[in-house]
Amino acid sequence: MIESATIGETAPSQSTGWVRERLRKKNDDDWERPAPTPDQVRRDVIGTAAVILVAAIALETSRGFGAVGGEDRPFWLQYLVLALMVVPLALRRRLPISVLLVSSLLFFLLSTYMPAISTQLAFQAAYFASIYSAVAWARDRRMLRLALAAVIAAMALWLILGFTVSSAYDSFFENLKENAPAGDETYGGLLPPLASYAVYSFLINAAFFGGAILFGLTSWRSAHQRERLAEQAGQLRAQSAELAHQAVVNERLRIARELHDVVAHHIAVIGVHAGAARRVMEKKPEAAAGALQTIEDSSREAVQEMRSLLGVLRAGDETDPAGDGALRRPEPGLADLDTLVAEHLANGLQVTFTRVEDTPGALDAVAAPLALSVYRTVQESLANVRRHSTAGSAVVALRSGSTDGVRWLEVETVDDGLPRTGGQPGSGFGLRGIRERAALHGGTAEIGPRPGGGWRVRVRFTQR
Repeated sequence: MIESATIGETAPSQSTGWVRERLRKKNDDDWERPAPTPDQVRRDVIGTAAVILVAAIALETSRGFGAVGGEDRPFWLQYLVLALMVVPLALRRRLPISVLLVSSLLFFLLSTYMPAISTQLAFQAAYFASIYSAVAWARDRRMLRLALAAVIAAMALWLILGFTVSSAYDSFFENLKENAPAGDETYGGLLPPLASYAVYSFLINAAFFGGAILFGLTSWRSAHQRERLAEQAGQLRAQSAELAHQAVVNERLRIARELHDVVAHHIAVIGVHAGAARRVMEKKPEAAAGALQTIEDSSREAVQEMRSLLGVLRAGDETDPAGDGALRRPEPGLADLDTLVAEHLANGLQVTFTRVEDTPGALDAVAAPLALSVYRTVQESLANVRRHSTAGSAVVALRSGSTDGVRWLEVETVDDGLPRTGGQPGSGFGLRGIRERAALHGGTAEIGPRPGGGWRVRVRFTQR
């Protein structure tokens, strides 16, 4: 029969590992295990009823081979004592510490009142389950430690009193001597009978209480770990959703920049030639026809570029959305700047374009994404000259270089005009797009009026 137990504590070391363990335990103690669900409470009630039934059957069958011999109290009282020890388990997860204290009190009283019943497996298992449940489910860990200390101290005191005050052990050893055959060495051991029995009782109780506490801590930490993993999974899902949303926003901004640059460039050309055609339509029909031809060509190019750009939103199609079999056009790059400049020259804007390489072939080695950003910057800058300035000429300079081992690519567009009056004010999206492209490549943008008159757009991109 298990009567009491004592649990020793190892003196804490001053090692770093012990400090980390103490910090981990402190963090664990801050966590409270969620209260049991109604379904768990219902299972505890059903499980307790099933244990009582099995315990009654086990008690009756053990009576047949004398396991409860000497117990002359009524059978119904024996069943009642056994049931009283099991009943508190119905609330083991809902009120874990209360169940531990009530079960400990019942264990003391019922073991003293009916020792034969206290040896039943169900009786001992019920008390084991109450200790386990308290450690596994107690939400107030400080109160749990106090309750365990009180129970263990009471058990140790009970065991000491049993060995020092009670005469039950004396009669036990006298019966042992009387039943031991004379000269039979198998009835002896290394230690005297009293010392052997004391050590044996201590080991049994230490294993009983230690096992219940260990299993309870394992369950509690597993629940804590599951909640942590669930929280981390929730955070990962939220972060993934945020990253996906940010990717969509970035892609929308990129498409918006591309659309703005494409449309702004061609609309500027169309606007200029539409105005020219209107003014010379009656006096110079041939010039008006040429302007209209330019409008037609520019609008067709705008449509083709928008189809090419929007084609990235299509999933895996090699043909354009119209289904006419035309392959999607490649994105423009540095090689297309000459064509862009020639187009503006043909439309009446005198553009001077210069290239400066710090090393031969430096401009040819520029990556496609950076080349596209440079092209769009020049395209937007020249479109702004036509739409918002009185300038008749502009200078575009493309330079490569290196500073402190960091490669850079710089493009600058300047004009000497004045702001055009009477026109539609700009939306600012074009200049914002230029700054966004510069930031995308780790560069800087200098945009604004020149001290001597005119306008400057200078962007320096970092080459990676």
